[in-house]
This record gives sequence, C-alpha cells and structure tokens, in this order.
Amino acid sequence: MTSQLPRMITVRQKYPPSKPVDIALTIKNELARLAPKLKPGMRIAVGTGSRGISNILPVVQSAVEFLKAAGTKPFLIPAMGSHGGATPEGQIEVLASYGITEAIAPIEPSMETVTLGRTPDGLDVIFSAKAKNADGILVINRIKPHTDFASDSLGSGLQKMLVVGLGKHAGAANYHRGAIHHGFERVLRAMVPVVLKSAPILGGLGIVEDQLHQTVRIGFAPADEMEKREAELFAQAKALMPSLPFDQIDLLIIDRIGKNISGSGMDPNIIGREIFGYSSSFEEQRKLKPSIRRIFVRALTPETHGNAIGIGMADFTTSRLAHAMDPKKTFINALTSLSVNAPKMPIYFDTDREAIGQALNSLAMADILQAKVVRIANTLSLDRLQISESYGKPAHLDVLDAPADMHFDQTGNLL
Repeated sequence: MTSQLPRMITVRQKYPPSKPVDIALTIKNELARLAPKLKPGMRIAVGTGSRGISNILPVVQSAVEFLKAAGTKPFLIPAMGSHGGATPEGQIEVLASYGITEAIAPIEPSMETVTLGRTPDGLDVIFSAKAKNADGILVINRIKPHTDFASDSLGSGLQKMLVVGLGKHAGAANYHRGAIHHGFERVLRAMVPVVLKSAPILGGLGIVEDQLHQTVRIGFAPADEMEKREAELFAQAKALMPSLPFDQIDLLIIDRIGKNISGSGMDPNIIGREIFGYSSSFEEQRKLKPSIRRIFVRALTPETHGNAIGIGMADFTTSRLAHAMDPKKTFINALTSLSVNAPKMPIYFDTDREAIGQALNSLAMADILQAKVVRIANTLSLDRLQISESYGKPAHLDVLDAPADMHFDQTGNLL
C-alpha cells in the first residue's frame, strides 16, 4: 500500500568528537581550591536536582566523597524551585529518578524559606532555610542557554540555581514575578549578589555537555568568581549546543517532551518558539529561525512524572499524552513560572497517523507528499533523526538509509 504521507530518510548530524572526562579526578582537582575553606564537622549543603544531565549521579557522588574526605558532613538539598509538585516528597522522588538517594548523603527536602534581602528594584530574595543554616553551600548544575532569555554570558546554571533552585517554590515564584516586570537576566543578576552576601555560598560545580550529551568539562566556580567563571563555561556550552539541521520545516515530529529534556519540556532555543506564547501565522513563522509551521508532540518522557509543561508550544498531540499529563504538577510549574500558555493542550488525536495527516492537511499545501518533515526523539537528542525525502540528500548530513514510508504499528502509532 502506497503511503499518503511523505517518505522519510534516517540521517545523522556530523559533530566533532569530544575528549572523555575523568569525572572523579576532575572534581577532585577542581575542588582542591575549596579545601582550605573546609573544616572538620562543617555541615555542607549540596544543592542539586536539575534534569537531563547525563552524568549528574557520578558528579554528585564525587563531590560528596570529596567533602566527606575533608571531614565535613555533606547533605543534599533539592535545588529545583517548584518542581516535583512543590512538595518535599515530590522533590525526593525527582532526585531518586536520577539515582540520587540518601545512600549518597542525607537529604533535607524542606520547602521552608527565609528572606535574605532586597534588590535595588525592591524585590525580596527568598532562599532555602535549610541551606541558609548550613556552614557552607555547594551547588551543582549544567551550564546551558536559558529557555526564557537570550544572553552572551548567562543562562541556566549555577547562578540560576542559587536564585531559583534554592529559592524553592516561594523563591522561584517571586523571581518570575519580578522577571515579568524587569526582565529575566536583570533580576537574576540583581538577586545573585544578595545571595552571595547573605548565604554561606562556597561555590558551584558547572557541567558542560556537547551535542551528544557527553560531559566535556566540569569547572569549579568559587563564590567570589562565580560570575566570571560561569561566563567562561557558558561560552563553551553555547558553542556546543546542537540545533536542527534546517531553517525551514513544515512539520516537526517530536517523540517526547519532559522536564528531563528541558525546563520548558522542549527547548525554545531549538524550536524557535517562546514558552510564553507564539503566533501560528505563516507570515510570522517565516521570520523565525528555525521557521517551523507545525509541531506534533507524541508523548511525555517517564522522567517528567506527568509534568507536561511546554505542550502549549505544540500544535498537535495525542490523546495518550493528554491522559498522561498530571494537571497538578503541570499547573504548579506553569503558575510558578507565570508561563500560562505552556500547559495549554493543543488539538489531539488517538493515533499518530491521524495526527500527522491532520497536521499536514492544515498546511494547505498543494501536495503534502512534498512537505518538509523532520522527526526527532526530543530537543536534546538531535544527532540521529529522520527527514522527509523532499530535503534530498544534504551534504552536511550522513544519510543512513534509503527513503521509506513512515512505519506505524497496528494501533496507528509510529514505530
């Protein structure tokens, strides 16, 4: 039977190989600068919990082992704002999904906060009470461009974790309220000095990953050098960020979205759509890079625990995704970040076949078999993907197979 949908080709993007990193040795060498500040018996809060980091478990383990070897008493604090449903139990569950449990160190999941001070704009800086009462704080996070603002030197990383992650639910909500009025980067840069002045911050371990999610660098940023050191790590992370191989896409099929993929479910930096809303006008879409006319999201990742934030950036989805969404977790996240468009449910169908067909029909093309279609696993995994036959055989991609019909199972869902 001849398919009435575009035929697809499996391709691979060409990325230069990265040198492997010895995680334990690197962390031992990097934290050597911290050793003179550590005294036996000190209670050190280790803030962690960001999603989608390939080697987060060995990084946390190695950092805790270093602190224990120095005679200190490290404990873990979920530094993830309102994630996990904004409850201690939910945040412990999120950490456990990364393999981070009390087998590594005690976990203090309290959502209690204190106010450290105010910014020049009059915004309160809210911070974890458990972390504030520690003798020292070390944060661990991946450095990467932020999903809500563009910057040449600051994104999602150590400073954001100090303000948003360790701000817990109250602090994360307060930050986003201020950011709506004054701008995300401005508020973040204003709040960080208050945290550094009023909380016992020792520094942070920044992780840089390449296009294949391999750890390529782990750097320690002391508290008094955090802004400078994070900017250096950010420049490398930004240069290594993957992208879609084309600027013009009629239909982007995304197999899964989730919090372990991006704070926005799917990364706005990749899809060219804003978490706070976008225009479906073809004229407006053409101005964007990439210009994606339709997005179809098939499912949620198991690791997102039902949090479907970001689905509002899609045009089509499936009934199985709609049923898998946990409204409470999704809505708390959306209300905390004030991204009220992010959880809105797009048009959905029972099968992938119907959703793809309707998405292509909505493009009003003379021949949908000529549509430019791209299929990816998620917005983190862009090395291996499928493209429609209409793209030809681009020289910048390795072609892995011949054009073939889209493969569906007996229920009408893509294999």
